[in-house]
Amino acid sequence: MIFPFTRRHEIVAALANTDAPPGRSLTNDALRRLMRNKAAVVSMVVLAAIVLIALLGPYALPYNYEDPDWAAFRAPPSIETGHYFGTDQNGRDMLARTLYGTRVSLLVAVIATLVSIIIGVAYGSISGYFGGRIDSVMMRFVDIMYALPYILFVILLMVVFGRNVILLFIGIGAVEWLTMARIVRGQTLSIKHREFIEAARASGQKPLRIIRRHVLPNLTGPVIIYATLTVPEIIITESFLSYLGFGVQEPLTSLGTLISDGANALEIMPWLLLFPAAFLVAMLLSLSFIGDGLRDAFDPKDR
Repeated sequence: MIFPFTRRHEIVAALANTDAPPGRSLTNDALRRLMRNKAAVVSMVVLAAIVLIALLGPYALPYNYEDPDWAAFRAPPSIETGHYFGTDQNGRDMLARTLYGTRVSLLVAVIATLVSIIIGVAYGSISGYFGGRIDSVMMRFVDIMYALPYILFVILLMVVFGRNVILLFIGIGAVEWLTMARIVRGQTLSIKHREFIEAARASGQKPLRIIRRHVLPNLTGPVIIYATLTVPEIIITESFLSYLGFGVQEPLTSLGTLISDGANALEIMPWLLLFPAAFLVAMLLSLSFIGDGLRDAFDPKDR
């Protein structure tokens, strides 16, 4: 459901449809519903804890993620040695590597999501607003891109332009915008004939100005919800690429790289797989519950 914010009677009608008490803003009402969702609240706490630990934890550890401990090769988790998650086959502390890998995976997800939002929102809003032949041509291009295996497209970018983390950000974001564009286009089609848009046209405003000032503000809810659901998908994509060897390369590491290394040494060093996989699962579950909570909060009737 899209709530235009530029006309007073539209706001009153939207409030009536969502059973919001008079005087309460739509955003505050959505936040209240979100705070009543226990799964979403717990997930936000867990995700915030993971982010803080990943950002600040490495500075409190005595070991660096890439420096080996020559006295502790393949050491199991132990409090006495100070390697709480054990060490890998090269003597590197797994706790430091897991926290650093979590940081890299989150960074990839956030930047790639921003890239997909910028491209998808701009593309979808222009396509939906102008409609007609422009919309048809732009959506056929999206259909063609959908037909291509996006994992293969990202791998091709890595092979052609080289493997680096910046290209990984751009490559994943450049293929994740397709669904965002379709969602934004559909929402734009549903509001472009509303009265406040017609009033903006009658006042002589140019199409791009109307899109920027009147259409995009009403797409905030769906964009935020889908972006929250896109982050775990990008984390999985990055982990899969790193597992195949096309993602983050040494000396950097990510959760996908750590899981790949742990899977290869599962029988003799199971802790190499256990801890990175636990962090990855915790992040994905938290993001999924938060996304579901946001969806219910912004559109409580769609349950």
